[in-house]
Amino acid sequence: MSSTITLLSDFGLQDVYVGVMKGIIAQIDPGTNIIDLTHQIPPQNLAAARFCLLNAIPYFPPRTVHIAIVDPGVGNTKRRGVAIEFSKGFLVGPDNGIFSGILSLYPPTTAVELTNSQYWLTANPSNTFHGRDIFAPVGGYLANEVNIRDLGPEIELNSLVNLAIPAIAITDTGIIGSIQYIDRFGNLITNIPEISLKNKNWGLKLKNEIVLSSQTYSDRLVGRIVAIIGSHGWVEIAVNSGNARSTLGANWGDRVEIVFLESDNN
Repeated sequence: MSSTITLLSDFGLQDVYVGVMKGIIAQIDPGTNIIDLTHQIPPQNLAAARFCLLNAIPYFPPRTVHIAIVDPGVGNTKRRGVAIEFSKGFLVGPDNGIFSGILSLYPPTTAVELTNSQYWLTANPSNTFHGRDIFAPVGGYLANEVNIRDLGPEIELNSLVNLAIPAIAITDTGIIGSIQYIDRFGNLITNIPEISLKNKNWGLKLKNEIVLSSQTYSDRLVGRIVAIIGSHGWVEIAVNSGNARSTLGANWGDRVEIVFLESDNN
């Protein structure tokens, strides 16, 4: 069975960066199955990368190698490059917190710092393109059964950088959360999980109204705000056939308030 590698970055597709990384992996093993998760992460947005990885990983086969590169600290000698083994495969990229969402659900078993240049493209990597010179070749070798411990010294698992998202606050009358991701449709994905609303009738509190929860986008009239549980399992704020980000002037980290309703209000 061929090995599988996923790629996620903020590189976009206009330039050759992504194609070059695929070429390096193909040199290691032309049969590797390479899947692009996305290369449209907003530039340097670690929270968006964290969210996308967290929601993608469950859908891949065991021992998939996930290479993720959103790397504001590239070239900084204090920023480690790491490879991490966990129950569903491997993670390769900068140690800046982008893997912390995944690892909160699937604890790591082994982590190493990428110091063995034998598995790099070059022993003198560029200060600005570790995706090409370090992470892509390391991922290629991992997918082809190189032992993770050969890539560099083991590091303490609790030393991996954690990019925490704000915790929700549950009160007697509702839940206070925040926006953790905004997709290309302008839908606002909050950090309020479906499980926190189990057996609750609820609505989204806006300045001048309470938007009752819906099952689908089309439950509300075109142009109206919709509050639903998205396919990812989080409360999502959308506009039927519109853009919630533009409509509400929203951004990452903005406060969201859910209110609990009496049964006869639903």
